[in-house]
Amino acid sequence: MTDARPALIDELVASGLERREARWLVEEFVPGGDGSARDALAAAARRRLAGEPLQYVVGHWPFRGLDLDLDPRVLIPRPETEGLVDHALAALARGASPAPLILDMGCGSGAIGLALVSELGARGVSATLVGVDQSRDALDVARRNAAKHHVASASFVRSSWFDDLDPSLAGRCDLVVANPPYVGAAELVNLDAVLSYEPREALVADDAPGHPGFADVAHVLTHVVEWLAPGGHVVVEHGDAQGPAALVVARSVGLVDATDHVDLAGSPRVLVARRQ
Repeated sequence: MTDARPALIDELVASGLERREARWLVEEFVPGGDGSARDALAAAARRRLAGEPLQYVVGHWPFRGLDLDLDPRVLIPRPETEGLVDHALAALARGASPAPLILDMGCGSGAIGLALVSELGARGVSATLVGVDQSRDALDVARRNAAKHHVASASFVRSSWFDDLDPSLAGRCDLVVANPPYVGAAELVNLDAVLSYEPREALVADDAPGHPGFADVAHVLTHVVEWLAPGGHVVVEHGDAQGPAALVVARSVGLVDATDHVDLAGSPRVLVARRQ
């Protein structure tokens, strides 16, 4: 049987797709190479040409070592957030717990927490994950990803930040990670149009005085101490202009060793701090 894929890729490029994306779509929707899935491929191409993110069109995307299911109910994990996982692993390595308890706030697809548990497991460390999100839809996606990657030690809770968490978790978490919304509403209009396809509530936060989009970052840092075990760490992603304010909040609530780290583009992005 003749492999139809090269010709299909050429057709998609002629329609306006970049060759790399055309190749991805053909590999996803015509894996056998016989062109029998032309209708599905054409529908996918139309979605992408209309501007929908490739990750949603394909329906899954790699994040570190995981292939995560994705759809418009959750954010698309970015490379900057892969860097957050590195900082979180380094923080856990400095801790003393042989079986850490991890709280992933605003977990979305589960990317951060599931990557942490999976990578720790590969190192022989058994971690427990509690993923938290206020969106039932996001939690459905996170649960599906946990099942897909056989992460049996993960549970998921619907809560607006810490509001509805089990009180028994207080003072027990070795690590709290969060990638909260940190874009101000006024800022969103000047950002990449692809963001219009992603859930607004996972992107946009209220402003804090003098700091657009900072309210959720500030909230997590303000309330995290009571949930951390002594010596536990918090690792929070934030906007590239929010680093100084995040450090001020962290220090004001008694967190120590607060340090801000830059992302792959050299922008301030991830705050790491510790409870004494």
